[in-house]
Amino acid sequence: MRVAIVAESFLPNVNGVTNSVLRVLEHLHREGHEAMVIAPGARDFEEEIPSYLGFEIVRVPTIKVPLVNSLPVGVPTASVTLALRSFQPDIIHLASPFVLGGAGAFAARQLRIPAVALYQTDVAGFSTRYHLAGLSLAIWEWTRTIHNMCQLTLAPSSPAIAKLEKHGINNVRHWGRGVDTERFTPAKRNPGLRRRWDPSGRKSIVGFVGRLAAEKGVERLVSLSGRPDIQLVIIGDGPERTYLEELLPDAVFTGALGGDKLAEAYATLDLFVHAGEFETFCQAIQEAQASGVPTIGPDAGGPVDLVTEGYNGLLLDVATFSQDLPAAADYLLAPERHRELRRNARDGVADKTWEALGEQLLGYYENVLEQTRRVPLTFFGPRPELPLWAARALGGRSY
Repeated sequence: MRVAIVAESFLPNVNGVTNSVLRVLEHLHREGHEAMVIAPGARDFEEEIPSYLGFEIVRVPTIKVPLVNSLPVGVPTASVTLALRSFQPDIIHLASPFVLGGAGAFAARQLRIPAVALYQTDVAGFSTRYHLAGLSLAIWEWTRTIHNMCQLTLAPSSPAIAKLEKHGINNVRHWGRGVDTERFTPAKRNPGLRRRWDPSGRKSIVGFVGRLAAEKGVERLVSLSGRPDIQLVIIGDGPERTYLEELLPDAVFTGALGGDKLAEAYATLDLFVHAGEFETFCQAIQEAQASGVPTIGPDAGGPVDLVTEGYNGLLLDVATFSQDLPAAADYLLAPERHRELRRNARDGVADKTWEALGEQLLGYYENVLEQTRRVPLTFFGPRPELPLWAARALGGRSY
């Protein structure tokens, strides 16, 4: 099978979209399939990689977006269609399509190649955190246009599926995320790292892992700041870091970590907290659980499927998250239940392997290809009209 992946984000930028694309590429490589990636170029100070596992990476120009300039956005150009036409894929995989992925969806329709869209980013939700709530309707219109041009949409959680269906998106199926339980394991717990974070040796270590951006809601951890029995550890980087360092002066900020250092950091936590309500999945929660760390998340979005209350953590109401957090932390950190919660967290992700998720994804590809073989003309349906504002944003080009 020949698979073309059009990704809104890719290396050297690391986030949930990039990580899932890497795992898909690794599975395709293991199974002997061919692939290529179309992705945004690197920022000025970063080095691009020309290939991954031998798969070609086609880069498009990038722009910086105000407020989220740590995430380069790929500019749709004619090279998207040209690269797809040259590669001649059997199927096109759109990873979190919105800007570059939107061009990929129109190119797929023009070339009459079936496409599968993976919903991974709640752009409409993010807009509210960036004081752009008035754009929400337009964002959903564009999202609906992109996804309904595809033969299948895959969403990572039951709340995400419900939201997509509510907004008129058809043919939605579930595809979650795997977790590397060999890399993320309680065995990576590091007493030396713990002493560096808490020289007193008497505090519980409560942490967050992720991009430090407005949509992550890290400021809600302020209700734990200043407690003599808790050491906050913030792992990650992003545009909100300076603000958060001022808000949480007693927290340890490690910057972005990866590989074994990230795995050690997870395993050394006593409690993981993720406060952002716009996660379509929240891979960080799964990585914390694989590391044997109980988790607190919002009662919204992807965490609803990952956190079983009282078994591996707690879900808190978004509106009162910060106020409820101290009592929730005390409950989960209580010595009489913390050990069992750690064991439950690890046990709950034991079967969530990337190999199983990769096989499920290939099954979805095959289903789409079989459907297009049976109804090669009607399955694509009429070509949708490109919204005027989107046509202008794409420079008036036809895809």
